[in-house]
Amino acid sequence: MTPDLLFQVAQTGAMTGWVALALSPLRPRPLLAYGGIAVPVALSLLYLGTVAVALPGADGGFDTLAGVMALFAQPGPALAGWVHFLAFDLAIGGWQAREARRLGLPHWALLPCLFLTLMLGPVGLLAFLGLRAGFTHFGGRKEALS
Repeated sequence: MTPDLLFQVAQTGAMTGWVALALSPLRPRPLLAYGGIAVPVALSLLYLGTVAVALPGADGGFDTLAGVMALFAQPGPALAGWVHFLAFDLAIGGWQAREARRLGLPHWALLPCLFLTLMLGPVGLLAFLGLRAGFTHFGGRKEALS
């Protein structure tokens, strides 16, 4: 498979995972398992494969900004880096959805956090942590901070 085709497969898979998390109140167990666990695991396996193929012998490295730029200027390492983002962001989104459900947090309140995690990763995590803290401080379940 070409890097372009693998990119499309990863993108499509990740988006189905995000849609599953957004729709998870409809069928919580299967949709949370698919979007928050199965797809991130599949993306992680794809990441492992792309790293094993793309990084040995690639130009650049991780020790300087110039090295990272040189590394990601190549299709294989750039694909691996993107799949890394897709897998981790979706795994965090899955955790957020499971945690929100565990706490009884309204799903409508979670949706902006999921969107921010999809688009801006750490910003979505910060938004969710703030939402969770506010929810538990103002009358939510006390075990949220455990």
